[in-house]
Amino acid sequence: MALTMQAQRLTTGQTSRTTVRAAHVRRGAVTVRASAATDPMGFELMRDGIKQASKETILTPRFYTTDFEEMAELVNPANIPKEQQEELEAYLREMRTDYNQRHFVRNEKFKEAAEKLSGPTRKIFVEFLERSCTAEFSGFLLFKELARRLRDVNPTVAEIFQMMSRDEARHAGFINKAMSDFNLALDLGFLTKHRTYTFFKPKYILYTVYLSEKIGYWRYITIYRNLQRNPECQFYPLFEYFEAWCQDECRHGDFLAALLKSKPELLQGPVAKLWTRFFCLTVYITMYLNDHQRSAFYEALGLNTTQFCRHVIIETNNTSKRIFPEVPTVDSPVFWDLMDKMVSVNSQLAAIDNGTSTTPALLQPLAKLALMERLGSLIVRVMLMTPIQAGSYDLQNPAELVY
Repeated sequence: MALTMQAQRLTTGQTSRTTVRAAHVRRGAVTVRASAATDPMGFELMRDGIKQASKETILTPRFYTTDFEEMAELVNPANIPKEQQEELEAYLREMRTDYNQRHFVRNEKFKEAAEKLSGPTRKIFVEFLERSCTAEFSGFLLFKELARRLRDVNPTVAEIFQMMSRDEARHAGFINKAMSDFNLALDLGFLTKHRTYTFFKPKYILYTVYLSEKIGYWRYITIYRNLQRNPECQFYPLFEYFEAWCQDECRHGDFLAALLKSKPELLQGPVAKLWTRFFCLTVYITMYLNDHQRSAFYEALGLNTTQFCRHVIIETNNTSKRIFPEVPTVDSPVFWDLMDKMVSVNSQLAAIDNGTSTTPALLQPLAKLALMERLGSLIVRVMLMTPIQAGSYDLQNPAELVY
């Protein structure tokens, strides 16, 4: 209840966002003192057994808030065609089934596997668990608040968001429990109160969460299938749950696609094309840079990081073609050449930030500025590439269809 109430106090104005950031700053000194202790892997601790959350960066999972009144107007049944409302009701019936209700049940293999895992792989896996738990918990908070705010406007949509928050809470709890196998956990209540919340307009929330769920599906299923082919690389039983787990992500994405279809203005016209392509690229670039910073994790799973990322992005792009009017041209060698150059520049920036750069200290500020400018120019070049015209589903009035 406390977690939800904290999210409920967030509004869409500048004041609320400033308040959240201010709370983060006010607690800064306390956090620094408490994090002096470290665990055997070198992670900073808030207190015994509780890991200090990783520093927020542009690439870390974010917590979101939105204009809930505008979202209520967006999902008002009076503004949704009857056929789309019926489709949403069908998704509600499916979500009520709760296919994974009994899926997330642990066994003795978890603790045994954690005890056997050592060295760098142990640490990078804990970092993976933290990022995954934070992302799932972020979804829980957003969906829970959307469910509460939309209950009186569109009960169908509100209940679906409630079911989605159920799934995300289940995922986050399961991952946090996995962290306890390594004698660590995240203080999710602390994260709720002290994380910076990013404001997104409702339509941007729909675009980004749709992409997040679909790319999550392709990430999970790709890892699962790889480990089925290479069981010797499955060093922890969490991955065995990914096949059914990823279906939650897929269902969430399908619901958001239906919600987008109910608002044709979000999928038609030059503005919609610009935004859908922009958010696709934002999600793809973030994943590509993030994962290449952590290649050791994917190599431990028997994956080639570049091949894994490219496969996931291509499949997500193919999925997005069915709903978005325009998507990036990810099958172009030029696209991947630019993406790989971004990885190189980002690696040099990371080296400056973590103290491993060979650039003399006095020159590092200038070097960092030049690298950021270079990264920005590469992103612009990708954004300006000729996109693929897509959007294969039919937005016409059903009465106009010809059979």
